[in-house]
Amino acid sequence: MHLSSLLIDVGDNPDRPRPGRLWLRNLYHVHQRLCMGFPSDPRKQSDPEFVAPYEPCDFPEQRHFADKSKKKSEAGPHILTIVHAPRNQNSGFLFRVDPLPGGRAVILVQSAVRPDWDYAFHNASYLLAAPPQLQSFAPCFTRGQSLRFRLAANPTRRLSRRSLEADGQPVKEASIGKRVPVPNDQLFDWLARRAEPAGFSVREECTQVQPGYIYVKKKKTGTDKGQRLRSVRYDGTLQVTDPSLLQETIIQGIGPGKAFGFGLLSLALCQNSAPGEAP
Repeated sequence: MHLSSLLIDVGDNPDRPRPGRLWLRNLYHVHQRLCMGFPSDPRKQSDPEFVAPYEPCDFPEQRHFADKSKKKSEAGPHILTIVHAPRNQNSGFLFRVDPLPGGRAVILVQSAVRPDWDYAFHNASYLLAAPPQLQSFAPCFTRGQSLRFRLAANPTRRLSRRSLEADGQPVKEASIGKRVPVPNDQLFDWLARRAEPAGFSVREECTQVQPGYIYVKKKKTGTDKGQRLRSVRYDGTLQVTDPSLLQETIIQGIGPGKAFGFGLLSLALCQNSAPGEAP
């Protein structure tokens, strides 16, 4: 696996932001640019200078399949649905935007294959404050091991007929099946429930929980007003309960919203390591 560190040029004045700061305000576009770091061989051969428009089908991290709701006679190149490549040891990536002292920001990218950041930022080098840093790593864990962790997640729950509103009343029929943010007083419980099948355990007294929101918008103009997503950063110490499950969790990530910078579980040894570094 590979871990990349992309230092973003956000400038020194938030009132007069550099393009990098503006770019980070929309994680939809951040994800799209990161996908450009994984071009297909035909794309690189036909467009080595990356001057052609971005086409998702040219980048293996986004796959295209015909819409199954259409008849075969209707399906064509114009009837497509984007499906992200599965995350395993051969494909897929996770990312997270981490704040740094002084108002700076870094993007961490964990990928199955080695990215080509020179290609991805060939025509957008102004977004970076320094050359990308890249290292390979092969995580190895032992049962009972204590590790520091950081996770940016999108804790949500699906409403059912048994769900209650904040005032204790049953949810409306039209809301059943919808995903809604997890209340603040249940954020640690959300992580704890996912820890056991993910191969680790956490304790509330050893975990910091920082709730917030992010905003994403696919289109720059028009009627698309964007979407507000629950964002929670967890920092603390975990204990390994199942090494093989934890290794799979590192690859798959935790929770929904991975295309918007959620799900990347960063681990570090409890001594002489910093959050975001792999053990």
